[in-house]
Amino acid sequence: MILLIITCIFIAIMLGYITRYNIGIFAMIFAYIVGAFFMDLPPKKIIAFWPISIFFVIFSVSLFYNFASVNGTLEKLAEFLIYKFSKYPYLFPYIIFIVSAIIAALGAGFYSVLAFMAPITFLLCEKINLNKIAGAMAINYGALGGANFMTSQSGIIFRGLMENSGIASDEAFISSSIVFSVTFILPIIVLSFFVIKSFKNKNLNYIAIKPEGFTTKQKTTLFLMLLMILIILIPPILHIIFPYQESITFINQKIDIAMIAIIFVAIALFLKLGDEKKVIALIPWNTLIMICGVGMLISIAVEAGTITMLSKLISSQVNIFLIPLAMCVIAAFMSLFSSTLGVVAPALFPIVPAIASSSGLDQTLLFTCIILGAQSSAISPFSSGGSLILGSCPEKYKEILFKDLLTKAIPIGFAAAIATSILLSLIF
Repeated sequence: MILLIITCIFIAIMLGYITRYNIGIFAMIFAYIVGAFFMDLPPKKIIAFWPISIFFVIFSVSLFYNFASVNGTLEKLAEFLIYKFSKYPYLFPYIIFIVSAIIAALGAGFYSVLAFMAPITFLLCEKINLNKIAGAMAINYGALGGANFMTSQSGIIFRGLMENSGIASDEAFISSSIVFSVTFILPIIVLSFFVIKSFKNKNLNYIAIKPEGFTTKQKTTLFLMLLMILIILIPPILHIIFPYQESITFINQKIDIAMIAIIFVAIALFLKLGDEKKVIALIPWNTLIMICGVGMLISIAVEAGTITMLSKLISSQVNIFLIPLAMCVIAAFMSLFSSTLGVVAPALFPIVPAIASSSGLDQTLLFTCIILGAQSSAISPFSSGGSLILGSCPEKYKEILFKDLLTKAIPIGFAAAIATSILLSLIF
């Protein structure tokens, strides 16, 4: 049974990769076949494995943040930030990274940032004679790191998966905060090599055109976004600082990011900050189907004892010091052909608590190493993020960029992830 489920997960991933159809659809089919016909589970129980909590959080948060995409707030913010730093062209790898990270952290999500920042990035690379692989890695790292912020799309998903794995809410918040911090700091170190190289390039030059100012709607949208982030972040932070303060504990227990987002959606609608139909159309349905579909198949695996078996196998067969490294490598390999959010995290996060319990390792370390590994190869041209970046590159540079992504970007990112995993293993 366990071998059957592992095979089904692998086939679902390969079918998604080969056909380019949503992996979640294949995962739901396998969840039904295995659950109903091999495990004798009632269909209603299989349907109940749909992770409604994660679905609702992503749905509601993206619904609110989509107002910023529809009314041009995020695009204007990107233009404004790039203009502000245009006097220092050799710092553009940093600038592209920071701009992408800020926009992703404000809720745009990984794919949305790539979609409108990648064309801008390659245009800038051509204008100032900047290495295209530097631009590609900067935008990829920025979109990933920013989206890992606790109130942005990836950060929300990671927290939800951690809590579904049995991690307490406060611990999940701390773990997701560390994941964000590590995945934000590491790219700065990696990109420093490109900045040093750019500094030595005397041919870099860029004259930016000052963008128009923010409209009233865009200013209001930006204010609401920052306000929602503060409302969501302040209570859990205060609860960590003052764990025995009853009033803070009460407020922290009642704060729910999904419900807060729905309130802000209503405010945005009343203020007419964007067209409702366009806002709804931008909900990441593809990501939702993928995450929830794979989540159903993983729940079947948990029901069958697959997760327990895998955790025992890793704990008993792998040296304790090498476990974080192994998780990093496994995640990196999986991410070459699949999504971090839709496949890697839902598949590997559930085994973390059991491995941490049997090995004595810190579960935050394991969660972080998984994301480090997964995001080190997320720029692969065979993955969704890498293919989106490659598709935004001018035709005449695509072949070169394809080779550079495989021979430079992935090895550099993977080496950095391995080194960081080893360092974190010594710290935790």
